[in-house]
Amino acid sequence: MKSKSYIVIGFVVLVFGIIFIPEIVDRISSGSVVDQDRHSIGAKKVTADDLLKMGQVPSFKFVDQNNDTISNKDYEGKVFVVEFFFTTCPSICPIMNANMIKLQNRFKGNEDFGIASFTINPEYDTPEVLKKYADEYGVTNPNWHLMTGDMSQVYKLSNTGFNLYAEENENVNGGFEHSGLFALVDREGYIRSRPDEFGNPIVYYDGTTDEGVKMIAEDIAALLNKE
Repeated sequence: MKSKSYIVIGFVVLVFGIIFIPEIVDRISSGSVVDQDRHSIGAKKVTADDLLKMGQVPSFKFVDQNNDTISNKDYEGKVFVVEFFFTTCPSICPIMNANMIKLQNRFKGNEDFGIASFTINPEYDTPEVLKKYADEYGVTNPNWHLMTGDMSQVYKLSNTGFNLYAEENENVNGGFEHSGLFALVDREGYIRSRPDEFGNPIVYYDGTTDEGVKMIAEDIAALLNKE
């Protein structure tokens, strides 16, 4: 009985080889096997449908670097990125805004892409100060508004509205502390997030790292390309 089983197994292996090995060789030669391997490990392109909805953006109204009054309604129909910063920040803000410039340039000419930057030091960061800061960094996107206003409203928006930490702290360099995270918002005003490898939302994107910028750029593109 064992000898018959071995004969059957051997026959199956032989048939498999005759049918499939030439196809496998062709795929290796053409390079298509590499593409299939990528799909098999889940390295697929992110689509808008992959991005999780984390809640709607709260309403806001502030004044920007051009002395224009800007509200959440000015971003309706646009995909935009949100950050909290201050112009005299000696640590992470220069990195964050250098990365924002990369995003601006990546989507240059796309009228449906915007950026909302809220200062957490509004007493110093007047529209005039924000205008100079914007010019120094090379802000050219007309939908990039650097906004200032009532401090209590800014902190309410940051800590409660977006859950992006910001606080005065005289014991830290610069007098303020905040997260270096970016929030991504879709055309309908929903905060969006890609899931991690376990399906849990990352919620925000690290605005201080190349990897965080790469991820949010991919997800911006996915939302902009959504029909």
